[in-house]
Amino acid sequence: MQMVYAFNKRGDVSIQEMEKELFHSISKSYELYHFLLLLVTEIHASAVSRIEKGKSKKIPSPADLNPNRRFVDNKVLKQLATNPHLLQYQESSGISWASNADVVRSVFKQVTESSLYEDYMESDSTDYNDDKKFIVKLIEKVIAQYEPLYAQIEEQSIFWNDEAEFIASMVIKTVKEFEEERGDEQVFQREFKDEDDKDFVERLFRKSLLNQKEFVDLIKKYAQNWDLERVAYMDIVLMQIALTEILEFPNIPIKVSLNEYIELAKHYSTPKSSLFINGILDKVVDHLKSEGRINKTGRGLVE
Repeated sequence: MQMVYAFNKRGDVSIQEMEKELFHSISKSYELYHFLLLLVTEIHASAVSRIEKGKSKKIPSPADLNPNRRFVDNKVLKQLATNPHLLQYQESSGISWASNADVVRSVFKQVTESSLYEDYMESDSTDYNDDKKFIVKLIEKVIAQYEPLYAQIEEQSIFWNDEAEFIASMVIKTVKEFEEERGDEQVFQREFKDEDDKDFVERLFRKSLLNQKEFVDLIKKYAQNWDLERVAYMDIVLMQIALTEILEFPNIPIKVSLNEYIELAKHYSTPKSSLFINGILDKVVDHLKSEGRINKTGRGLVE
């Protein structure tokens, strides 16, 4: 969506150049995914370090000598900290929180001062699922809600603007799928599920750009009661991509495509955008059906 918008507005760049930028952007999102996972391991490392410092004091207190290890012994955190995929990705990409130690400290402070953390530390459960539920809630309710973290992330890369919240949801999804018997061999999200997934991105992007004029003309034709000069340009972009998906991917139901782009409009465009997009796309789709250009496969895919 962002790349189609940029291409339409710039007009001085080739499809190949924009496609390269698109895939670079996806790669950077995948990097952010690992960066946030590494933040969780850094918080764990901070807790371990705090315990070690307490023990090494010249005159340690009873609490220093017998610390509450519930957090540092959390089974899911240990799995994450030793996961070879995460460690290999960190080594190959060079990403690290080393230059952002102050951010790690502030997030760690936010974690340890949360009621969620306090309740967990007081519990005596050793159940793996309890450990996992806690980490999921910790990421979702504490770490992902810490606004200063997003400001820091945006400073790290222009490609991470508007990405952090979505990527945080993927981190949560990953942790939810952890299993005790897998040990440190947990399955992580892949950049693309498979070659078909990558092909979908490529085709959707290319065809959206190649068919821009035709789609914009169709939108104008069926938007006679709307002043297109006052319509958010993002709405045009979303309809341009939606029509591409409807025409190019026969295995995706029309309703699925329509609902997807209406939802995107709610997040990225104006309050009236979803109504406008829904109304115009219904008319354009009916027109394309009458011309026999929409051929869906499988039961119920045309509805």
